Amino acid sequence: MPANRNALIRYRAIDSCLTNRFRKWTLDALIEKVAEALFEYEGIAQISRRTIQADIQMMRSDKLGYNAPIVVIEKKFYTYDDPTYSITNGPLSGHDLSQISEAVDVLKQFKGFSHFQNLSGVVQKLEAHVFSASGKGMAVIDFEKNENLRGLAFLDPLYRAVVQQQVIWITYQSFTAKEKQVIPFHVWWLKEFRNRWFAVGVQGQRDAITHLALDRMLDLATAPDLAYRPNPGHDPEAYYRDAIGVTVSPTLRPRTVRLWVEAKQAPYIETKPFHHSQRVERRHDNGDIELCLCVQHNYELEKDLLSFGDGIEVLSPEPLRQRIAERLSQAAGRYANAQTV
Repeated sequence: MPANRNALIRYRAIDSCLTNRFRKWTLDALIEKVAEALFEYEGIAQISRRTIQADIQMMRSDKLGYNAPIVVIEKKFYTYDDPTYSITNGPLSGHDLSQISEAVDVLKQFKGFSHFQNLSGVVQKLEAHVFSASGKGMAVIDFEKNENLRGLAFLDPLYRAVVQQQVIWITYQSFTAKEKQVIPFHVWWLKEFRNRWFAVGVQGQRDAITHLALDRMLDLATAPDLAYRPNPGHDPEAYYRDAIGVTVSPTLRPRTVRLWVEAKQAPYIETKPFHHSQRVERRHDNGDIELCLCVQHNYELEKDLLSFGDGIEVLSPEPLRQRIAERLSQAAGRYANAQTV
């Protein structure tokens, strides 16, 4: 890992450019992007041509362990010969692991402070990766993951589209669509929900906030000729406050949902609430509980309630009670009509 912070910023900026296959990169274009990165992070306004040329040679070498396959096309345009290469994909060296281990030790000291509460998961993931990669043995923490999840390669370009305020052409095909479509999309933020990622923003000139699943995206391309529509002030935390999941209605008001939960399921639901508004209203002598939460009625709420089968009963509101009863009845009907294999 480079000791010089400015050098690291330059290498990452060059890598970011060369992994972007939607643009041809001249040396002048690379210098411009590196200068922007240095100014953003360090307040440095200028960078010399010779420095960038030396950086490219350093990245090509094995001195830093990069061995970057940087080639020049038509004697003018820089790119990676391997389209899947990135300096961030390389294996960690012993020195890298030592540096990261030290960083983890520093981060662990802040875990008790409220400002750093969100770091706890990150620190554990880093600890687990360093422990495994350093050859100390098998990983001791197995984090939830979906190996078959598609579209994760789009996370970085979508993130950059938000930061750089760029419109993106997204080739997209939903589960219900027969044909793919190309959508001009203004990304405002990225949302993860139960191991699936969504790009959140608006399509073209529409005003409705839309969630596009990354695993339904087929391709991305920048749209430099289109003006970006910035987020007018929607706060993601506030946007999802009254709902479970990503199906949020701008007009549907949250309603109080009252539930009966049998004793066997009560500990699971109390320790992992459906929603932050969940409260226990009554505890029965046999261990059953009655609780309430204030949420929008959406697909994710129904799915969560149905996942507990006969262990939960919706007491109110009546429309949600009827909806859950109908779906359970339909499920029971399928089993009743099914032929034994």
